[in-house]
Amino acid sequence: MNELRKIVVDLIDLTEREWLFFSTNLKIKAYKAKTQIVKEGSVAKNIYFIESGLVRTYHLHAGKEINTYFACDHQFISTFSSFINQSPSFETLETIQDSVVYELSYQFLNQMYKESRKFEKLGRILAEKNYLCVLDRTYTMQTKTAKEKYLDFIQNYDEKILRNVPQYQIASFLGIEPESLSRIRKEISST
Repeated sequence: MNELRKIVVDLIDLTEREWLFFSTNLKIKAYKAKTQIVKEGSVAKNIYFIESGLVRTYHLHAGKEINTYFACDHQFISTFSSFINQSPSFETLETIQDSVVYELSYQFLNQMYKESRKFEKLGRILAEKNYLCVLDRTYTMQTKTAKEKYLDFIQNYDEKILRNVPQYQIASFLGIEPESLSRIRKEISST
């Protein structure tokens, strides 16, 4: 929880009392690899801070998994559209590795917003970061070649993600076929 505290305090400069209010309402959970934390069609009730582990979001299109996000240690994740709107999720949130997370419920988040403008600021900052991530991903997907997408991915994503996410899931995330990703990786390693 020390890492979560550092991140939150750096973002919104909480007092000890505010941190206690925040931290005592978090729930710690441990999930085994390949656990579906949020299933497609269910409502996301929580946002998660990953203490340790590796998690992804994906949806099915014509029976094929389309990966939409990867997160690991000290990052936040949820099926954000479902969480924000409290509506059925079109995505699944699943662990890739055994993971320990802190859950922050939608109800408590809204209670925090009422308690303090600092918590509203935290929500705004997380929403802004999520928006910028989506904007960057959209730009990348629409304007870059397959090789440029992969180079962007290896430059901008955590080493743990690069080492531990199966290549077929990375290919899906980049919108390319696994065979194309293998060819690109081979080309890059030979240069």
